[in-house]
Amino acid sequence: MVVVDSPLAPHKYLRRISKDFSTVRRYSNTPGSVSAASAVRVSTSAFIAAEAGAHLPNSTHLDTPVATPHGIRKRRRMRKRSSVSSTLSKVLILNVRDLLKAHAASEHSKEHQPRSWIETNFQKRECIKFIPCPKDDTKCCCGQAQVTHQTIQGIESGSPGDLWLPTKHTRPQPTDAYGTIEFQGGAHPTKAQYVRLSFDTRPELLVQLFTKEWNLELPKLLITVQGGKANFDLQAKLKKEIRKGLLKAAKTTGAWIFTGGTNTGVTKQVGDALLLEGQQRTGRVVSIGIAPWGIVERNHELLGHNREVPCHSISSPRSKLAVLNNRHAYFLLVDNGTQAKYGAELILRRKLEKFISNLKLHPFTHSSTPVVCLVIEGGTNTIRAVLEYVTDSPPVPVVVCDGSGRAADLLAFVHKYASDGEEQPVLESMRDYLIGTIQKTFEVGLDQAEKLYQELLQCTRNKNLITVFRIQEKPEGEAQELDQTILTALFKSQHLSPPEQLSLALTWNRVDIARSEIFVYGQEWPHGALDEAMMQALEHDRIDFVKLLLENGVSMKKFLTIPRLEELYNTKHGPANTLGYILRDVRPHIPKGYIYTLHDIGLVINKLMGGAYRSYYTRRKFRPIYAKVMNSYANACRKSSTYQYQRYAGANSLSLVTGLLPFTSEMALFEFPFNELLIWAVLTKRQQMALLMWTHGEEALAKSLVSCKLYKAMAHEAAEDDLDTEIYEELRSYAKEFESKGNKLLDFSYRQDAEKAQRLLTCELHSWSNQSCLSLAVAANHRALLAHPCSQVILADLWMGGLRTRKNTNFKVILGLVMPLYIRQLDFKSKEELQQMPQTEEEHLENQNLDNDDSDRSQPDAESALLKAKRSISLRYRMGAVTHNREKALLADTYSVRDTKVHENGKVNLTAGAEEPSSKVSLTDSDPAQFREFFNLSEYNEIKQHQPLRLKKKFHEFYTAPITKFWADSIAYMFFLIMFSFTVLVKMGPEPRWQEWYSIAYITTLGFEKVREIISSEPVAITHKFSVWAWNMWNPCDGAAIILFLIGLAFRFRPNTMDIGRVIYCVDSIYWYLRILNILGVNKYLGPLVTMMGKMVKNMIYFVVLLAVVLMSFGVSRQAILYPNSEPTWRLIREVTYQPYFMLYGEVFADDIDPPCGEDPRQPACVTGHWVTPITMSMYLLIANILLINLLIAVFNNIFNEVNSVSHQVWMFQRFTVVMEYQQKPVLPPPFIAFCHFYSLLKYCVRKAKGEPGMSKFSFVP
Repeated sequence: MVVVDSPLAPHKYLRRISKDFSTVRRYSNTPGSVSAASAVRVSTSAFIAAEAGAHLPNSTHLDTPVATPHGIRKRRRMRKRSSVSSTLSKVLILNVRDLLKAHAASEHSKEHQPRSWIETNFQKRECIKFIPCPKDDTKCCCGQAQVTHQTIQGIESGSPGDLWLPTKHTRPQPTDAYGTIEFQGGAHPTKAQYVRLSFDTRPELLVQLFTKEWNLELPKLLITVQGGKANFDLQAKLKKEIRKGLLKAAKTTGAWIFTGGTNTGVTKQVGDALLLEGQQRTGRVVSIGIAPWGIVERNHELLGHNREVPCHSISSPRSKLAVLNNRHAYFLLVDNGTQAKYGAELILRRKLEKFISNLKLHPFTHSSTPVVCLVIEGGTNTIRAVLEYVTDSPPVPVVVCDGSGRAADLLAFVHKYASDGEEQPVLESMRDYLIGTIQKTFEVGLDQAEKLYQELLQCTRNKNLITVFRIQEKPEGEAQELDQTILTALFKSQHLSPPEQLSLALTWNRVDIARSEIFVYGQEWPHGALDEAMMQALEHDRIDFVKLLLENGVSMKKFLTIPRLEELYNTKHGPANTLGYILRDVRPHIPKGYIYTLHDIGLVINKLMGGAYRSYYTRRKFRPIYAKVMNSYANACRKSSTYQYQRYAGANSLSLVTGLLPFTSEMALFEFPFNELLIWAVLTKRQQMALLMWTHGEEALAKSLVSCKLYKAMAHEAAEDDLDTEIYEELRSYAKEFESKGNKLLDFSYRQDAEKAQRLLTCELHSWSNQSCLSLAVAANHRALLAHPCSQVILADLWMGGLRTRKNTNFKVILGLVMPLYIRQLDFKSKEELQQMPQTEEEHLENQNLDNDDSDRSQPDAESALLKAKRSISLRYRMGAVTHNREKALLADTYSVRDTKVHENGKVNLTAGAEEPSSKVSLTDSDPAQFREFFNLSEYNEIKQHQPLRLKKKFHEFYTAPITKFWADSIAYMFFLIMFSFTVLVKMGPEPRWQEWYSIAYITTLGFEKVREIISSEPVAITHKFSVWAWNMWNPCDGAAIILFLIGLAFRFRPNTMDIGRVIYCVDSIYWYLRILNILGVNKYLGPLVTMMGKMVKNMIYFVVLLAVVLMSFGVSRQAILYPNSEPTWRLIREVTYQPYFMLYGEVFADDIDPPCGEDPRQPACVTGHWVTPITMSMYLLIANILLINLLIAVFNNIFNEVNSVSHQVWMFQRFTVVMEYQQKPVLPPPFIAFCHFYSLLKYCVRKAKGEPGMSKFSFVP
């Protein structure tokens, strides 16, 4: 069967035919076979003539020789001898027929093969009329010799005087040369795209070729390089500056570079700069060489459709042609039908440059693509090109490299001495000198030199469009680089408005140009221009521009609005991020093109932060504001760079859902815009932008902790979604960076002012879900911050409550619990010190009542004045818990809310909240009269610092201290364990003893306490409350143990199931003893060990799975071999696992490994395969006892080393959870805790009935 599509098929059949002919020749050499071979040749020739007449038009039919008649006998011998040759002839005929059919089929397929887009739209040019060249009549004016010139029937040759025109004497045909050039000779071959096209190709097709076929982005700047075609040398310093500056200008702005494309002259110098860029292994600069097709050496090798052509950039020394430069990425080979002549590309190049200059930079700006011409060296054509550029409409600015030689030096010299007006007296005085220099430089005659002189004068009339780059102009270190010169020339020549200039600088990402050329003293900006630039800078992740705009007056509080923030979350610019993956978890089945809302972002934040954290975007008070703002701006322009607020005339008459909230422009703004932008930057994985937002605004410590938590949660989500390992590592590194910054900030603040640093950690942060920095640190698992001395001082203060003891603290507390009269002997803090401590809201209300009673009864007037002054300047801050039941810290008697502001230098200031006037904020803003009163009473204040507490207050502070609650709870728990152990160890009667009643009461009241913890937690939804409560693993374990006990209690009170209930009691007692580990976790030495145990148990679960696989493999095999006749019972499971499991601990059951059988008649018969059991048991013990057990030991050892290295931090981290847990617990332990529950419930109902403030939600804490 013939493979028609293969181009090698005809060659294959030719080889087959050649082989068949060889066989025929060998046969014809045998005696008596000459006539047979002749017959084969005759028949073959006849068949070819018949079959291939249409395919071989020039072929001639062979004459068939006529055989002379012979006798019948002789003919029979001839037939006999030619039987083999006739077979060979048939094979040969079939091969020839197949070859011809294959050729015809391939030609047919080529005729009907569809052409590519390039072939359809681009053409080549071929000269069709021979016009003798005046200098050499054997050559056409197109450059081809008459021997190789194409002749078309009906077109006669021209005469030597005729004018040759490419539009008239060439014909267009579909291009036959495009594909990829692979330049050889380097360490790594470089590739470049190329296409042969006609000189009159429309520029819009070329732009479509760049963007659609070659997948290029439109340029943000076009640098067209003009200069000499011949090779030249540059000064070493100038060469270095040109290379570096040109490369930097192209890479930083996303520019295209147009050159001549050949490996000669100025193009070679540009290629050397691109070679430097290739060594840096960064993104490749878009360099486009536009060269004539006719001057490319060995251009016939480029013929072909979408080919990959190997090429060397080495030209022949004697050749007048040129090779392509191997550092360019794209080539346009312009064809006008000429050979070995320059100039074919000039018209096309200029048309393409002009077309690109009319393209818009991108849809969000009105500026066109800027074009600049760079002149390096050059000849007479370069001067004419510069004149054309500066006189064109619109003109193109030109940058001339002084010192590069010839035309560039002349242009720089003339530019230096040119005046701004029409008259050029200085240049006119040097006319003869300049003409002589032109003659000497270009080796031209006087007439042509005068003409060039006039062209130079015309160039000077547009002096503002020409910028000269000189490296000797300024001292070392202050010289302007070439890239700055190029970009500055564009600003000077185009007369753009400041917003347009800023848009260009943003597009190029050149903040140095914006700082030096745009933001100059006295610059006036139209309303909203800087806001548009800020939006572009944020979208495109231009960090330096955001800094520059903030330095130049952009107010982020006025800039950032709800629609703009939502638009930032939906932008397609910037780095890739994992926001879409996380959003699918909270918003499943998202359609394509879905626009994220701030509510969706709030759900993502809640998911990542975990616990009781609630984003502002998901709170009830934000929803009507969001709906009002978005409805009000529904018809406004929402584009990122032209977003303008347009307020409706009837906006104030509109209302929210309830119709009570009118529209105001401030509704769309945020109180802390840098906080919102920080979260946006973190969620969209813009680390440098996030760091910038962290350095601006308030609450720097809280922002670092929130960023750390978000990055860690995003890394966890990336690992669960099986994303690239690099993404996980990247997010973890970002989290560590913010972790380090938060720790350094706290350390700096603590060394500056320890008291303010402690307030910084315990202040309630309204913009962060009413959390505190300590609670955020726990959520982010920031052990280093919790282990900081500042945090530990706060925790120690909270743990001791109102007590002040230094030695034997635990013993004194236990003694005070056993002997209440001993409380009078303990040391307590003064009232002033207690007022400076963080307190719960309920404790604050209780202390307020006590203080008011005391002050009304016994305080003198001076003391009342003192407390009044102190209350006016006191601060209210709140303490947060781990993830549930956040502690709300208040100070003294004031209800004013303060926010913590951390500046870039680490200083901590306290500013007013949203609902408080600024006059109540800081010491400097308070009433001076109050301060005079306060400082006049300073001596009295010193005495009052050590005033002892009243006895009632001492008892209250002692029993509400977390350390007292801890020891009371621990003693009660140990007593419960003794009673419960007695209950399960002695005989259980029909009626419970008092010990059992005590155990029942303890566990029941403990269950009510767990319910209280769930209800009083911060989240609103009950499922969220339960998830927050279950964050601590001891809580769900407690719940399961309580439920199991209640089930056993139900069985216990029924006579027929009392034994079952007792067994459940016994099983439940296991957990209550293990729960002692939770109490031991407080200890400095035992706490890390308990943590190790928890991690080891978690890792042991994976080990149990491996062990179960090995155990079952041996147990099933052993049971099946030794007991082949077992009946199907549930006991089989025990028999399979019992002995293999205990073999792990050394009990090998030697008698059952290989039991005696068969040797004695009294012994049972041996089962088939009984000898297999000892072998499998040996393998089992080898794998399980030696391999798996030692593997588990190694894992445990790794866990021990890991935890032991940070044991101090682990203990401090656990200490925080314990302090917060007992800070919120009721005073009395179970079972007496029921009185606290009843008292708190009654008090809550009374306050609700009176409508008193201060209890925003249901709380049982007395």
